[in-house]
Amino acid sequence: MSRLPLGLRPLSRPDEAPVRTADRTPWYRNLPRPARTALVLAAWVLAAVALFTCYLHLSRTVPANSDGASIALQAWAMLHGNLLLRGWWLSDVAFYTTELPQYMIIEWVHGLTPDDMHIAAAMTYTLLVLLAAVVAKGRASGREGLLRAALAVGIMVAPPQGSVYVLMLEPDHVGSAVPVLLLVLVLDRAGRRWFVPLLAYLLVAWALVADQVILITMIAPLILVGLLRGYRRLVVLGRKGWPAWFELGLVAAALAGAFTAERTLRRIRESGGFRLSPVNNQLAWFDTLPHNLLETIQGLLVLFGANFPGHQVGLVAADGLLHLLGIALVLWAVCIAARRLWRLPIAVQLMAASVCITVLAYLIGPNALNAQSSREIAAVLPVGAALAGRLLAGRLRRARLVPALAAVLAIYLAGLTFYATRPPVPANNQTLASWLTEHRLHYGLTPSYWIGNATTVDSGGAVAVRTVQTSGRSVQPNPWEINLSWYSARTHSANFVIMTGPGDWRQNPAAYAIVKSFGQPVSVYVLPAYTVLVWHRNLLPLLSPANPVATG
Repeated sequence: MSRLPLGLRPLSRPDEAPVRTADRTPWYRNLPRPARTALVLAAWVLAAVALFTCYLHLSRTVPANSDGASIALQAWAMLHGNLLLRGWWLSDVAFYTTELPQYMIIEWVHGLTPDDMHIAAAMTYTLLVLLAAVVAKGRASGREGLLRAALAVGIMVAPPQGSVYVLMLEPDHVGSAVPVLLLVLVLDRAGRRWFVPLLAYLLVAWALVADQVILITMIAPLILVGLLRGYRRLVVLGRKGWPAWFELGLVAAALAGAFTAERTLRRIRESGGFRLSPVNNQLAWFDTLPHNLLETIQGLLVLFGANFPGHQVGLVAADGLLHLLGIALVLWAVCIAARRLWRLPIAVQLMAASVCITVLAYLIGPNALNAQSSREIAAVLPVGAALAGRLLAGRLRRARLVPALAAVLAIYLAGLTFYATRPPVPANNQTLASWLTEHRLHYGLTPSYWIGNATTVDSGGAVAVRTVQTSGRSVQPNPWEINLSWYSARTHSANFVIMTGPGDWRQNPAAYAIVKSFGQPVSVYVLPAYTVLVWHRNLLPLLSPANPVATG
């Protein structure tokens, strides 16, 4: 056989099979599209069920109290026909369009129990974790999208028990981060379309009726980002026509949504519905800024599960130190966003602005009181986690840090399992509610906010304890999370008062006004943490009129 020139020789013998390279296509890519969709949906549902189960057990390790009980009683009233909450005087936040409908559904299925608060809290935090993952993923697919979502989930997934009181107990602004993430998701997926400002308007109005913290977490960032982007398109880039219609439309949507929410609350109040207490909008004094700074730092530590100061050296402190990684990642992402601001999409700009404005408002505002006040900036956790997942996933993968982060996530999940398997604790006043039921004391008063609504819910409504406040020699309804109809002597009869503390009840600051208004009690029952005073008369006609401090 003649030899071919070197350049024309075959690469292999005719009888040899060609060498096939390994197929690196993931197995699920070969599935039909409906099968892949069903697989993804099943994965999300499985993750939601697993997270909800863990968070429900974790929430139950902290006792329910009157903050959540007040929301439960309002939802119970709405479920029984009082949709406008007529006669109710609320705190400075209503949760009327967000958590209250959620509580109504839970109570419709589950009844009025203190466990309603734990179920609602677990549902809300599960939704936040999943939303943060979806927002962080963005339009990325494959390993990049999975890593983005995993990074956001990793920052949020395992709050230690010390963070449960803030994140997973009552609707204290935590659930108000859901509308923020929904707005980011709309901006990210819909793009510059005509209906996006309309959706932004609806989200702003819906969320602001429920919680005025939306002014800080969503409205102010949306206005700021819209104005900056609009100015850049009009002035810096000098584009012709209507280049900033979208950005200015978002600004108009934010302002119109705020106006609509204010008018809605006013219309509800004028129609006889609930009234809101005024919000404290005073800026902090200059000499309180160092205190606010320390409380802001500690509040962030609580939110991210890194509140290790004060703990003994051990596993708890080590777990807190490890959770510092979440704060570091979010801070890194914010710095990247600030450095690359004009090259980022509007959704990412909005997340960065929301985190920065929320922290700044807390620092210079009146709410930085203690570590538990960090609920005022709860949106920083899910929004910051989504921002970190969006901006850092690629960098961490290129730096080959993914295995290390996976090891940290495994430790987080181990900690979550440990805390979630601890035994549940009863509600704060469960023992008192059971004692009152056994002694057939069904309607009474208390000068302690932390006893009233909580005891009512702890008894499943079998016992009703209404809060009062004292002023000099008078006793009057306490206008904070109450319904004025509770104090009507024509429909109710109250014959006992609950005082707190194991000592002599006469030493209680409210004792003087109570005796002057109601006279000496006929019977006194001393319990380990309470004193129950009983009269043989209806105490409601002896109350002074309520002081109308609520303004709406």
